[in-house]
Amino acid sequence: MSSAFSLEPLFRHSIGFDRFNDLFERAFDGNASTGFPPYNVEKHGDNDYRIVLAVAGFSEQDLDIQLEGGVLTVSGAKPQASQDDTKVRYMHQGIAQRSFKLTYRLEDHIEVQGAHLENGLLTIDLRREIPEAEKPRRIAIGSSESDGSGVRRLEEATTEPLEEPLRERASV
Repeated sequence: MSSAFSLEPLFRHSIGFDRFNDLFERAFDGNASTGFPPYNVEKHGDNDYRIVLAVAGFSEQDLDIQLEGGVLTVSGAKPQASQDDTKVRYMHQGIAQRSFKLTYRLEDHIEVQGAHLENGLLTIDLRREIPEAEKPRRIAIGSSESDGSGVRRLEEATTEPLEEPLRERASV
């Protein structure tokens, strides 16, 4: 049985988060997306993300990208119509000329690598850069020896970075 109710809109504006972390917060957020401009959020490998927005008709000067407090804001505004443009009478107007503002909450350690506009597509590249001190490490287990006095000494244990981060176990 299919459902007409989709939770997908709840997850579109968080990059790098486990989608369920924001489920209830996003469900009660009054700022619902209008769907303009259309966009994709892509994940490339474990640490690279890309946001692609279809902004046909907008130039680089019409677009603004800001990052503040872990929130990436992309906005676009067309300049006011000139006197000549107001004389145009559209028989059908399917190309949107309206302003927009989209926000994306970024997980800690996600950095904006750059943005470019090509063929009406605004592409924003993001990368997760976890500091070395916060990366998971494997702790070697040393053996203990008794020196005859009843005191045990630990052999020196070493630590080394994990090849793959540990995954949290889901509680059942």
